[in-house]
Amino acid sequence: MATFLSSVLIEAPVAAVFAFHEREDALALLSPPFPPVLVLRRDGGIEVGSRVEMKIGPLHWVALHTAFEKNRLFEDNQISGPFARWVHRHEFFDLGDATRLTDNIDYLLPGGVLVNRLFGWAVEIGLGRMFQYRHRVTKLFCERGIHENSN
Repeated sequence: MATFLSSVLIEAPVAAVFAFHEREDALALLSPPFPPVLVLRRDGGIEVGSRVEMKIGPLHWVALHTAFEKNRLFEDNQISGPFARWVHRHEFFDLGDATRLTDNIDYLLPGGVLVNRLFGWAVEIGLGRMFQYRHRVTKLFCERGIHENSN
């Protein structure tokens, strides 16, 4: 199994950063255009038991939220999709007027150790690009005070 870790400092209180992630449109806002993400169905928000079904490029993905602590963390697990295992923990660290947001993903490609050794580097590059984008968007919205849902 591999672990991907990405962290960003956001100059906004933890409640604002967490509220941004609770927005109904947060997934759409945080999804880079490479590859495009289409939310097909959503049952709930980010609380435990919520599900989201999406297409990421040609891939079909269903995720279930399995952990939630307001202003501290939430976690989603792939229950159907391209990975043999995918557990994504979003952690929020309160630094007073700032927040440290850390994305921790444990994943395993299908096909065993050989496939993971051969293609793991490509997954790491893709995740790196995706989280650079996501963290830029989060900083933009939260540091400018645009964290509340406009819907």
